[in-house]
Amino acid sequence: MAARIDHLVTSGTFALDGGEWDVDNNVWIVGDDTEAIVVDAAHDADAIETALNGRTLRAIVCTHAHNDHIDAAPALAAATGAPILLHPDDLPLWRRTHPDRAPDGELTDGQELRIAGTTLTVLHTPGHAPGAVCLYAPELATVLTGDTLFRGGPGATGRSFSHFPTIIDSIRERLLALPPETTVRTGHGDSTTIGDEAPHLDEWIARGH
Repeated sequence: MAARIDHLVTSGTFALDGGEWDVDNNVWIVGDDTEAIVVDAAHDADAIETALNGRTLRAIVCTHAHNDHIDAAPALAAATGAPILLHPDDLPLWRRTHPDRAPDGELTDGQELRIAGTTLTVLHTPGHAPGAVCLYAPELATVLTGDTLFRGGPGATGRSFSHFPTIIDSIRERLLALPPETTVRTGHGDSTTIGDEAPHLDEWIARGH
């Protein structure tokens, strides 16, 4: 059976720079009926484990280390035995949420993750966070972008550890180079496509945030 992408929305709090915001997060489960990986274990480990429905969890992949994307990762890892994978440039952010529990492995640019016969290639896309990554699965015509690219523009860059020119470079060089029909599955909100977002790059640059 070919890999598929299941979608779960969990709710909780995003906290950074002394502020807190209520957020809904997209959790993506990539796999088949026997094995899967989870992309961004947000808020509710029990709900994510239920959505796995008995499948073997091979890895918990973090697109970046803002607390709302990783807060449930250690509990899910404890429940399933799956390793937590994070780009090392986001360790300072990770430690703000989980100072006593390190990730189990590193994500690197160009690394290939195999699940259910499908390859996901890690694209390092800093800007929203230093270690932000996207996962490109050409066989599924999909890129999982975390908070790097949304319907309507780039992820926020107004807080610590973020940088607007860097996220624009990441989007231009790594994401807009993908086929236009590629579905963009985001960290929050609705999906979009590369083709729908690409024409707006100059508008985002002019907006400057």
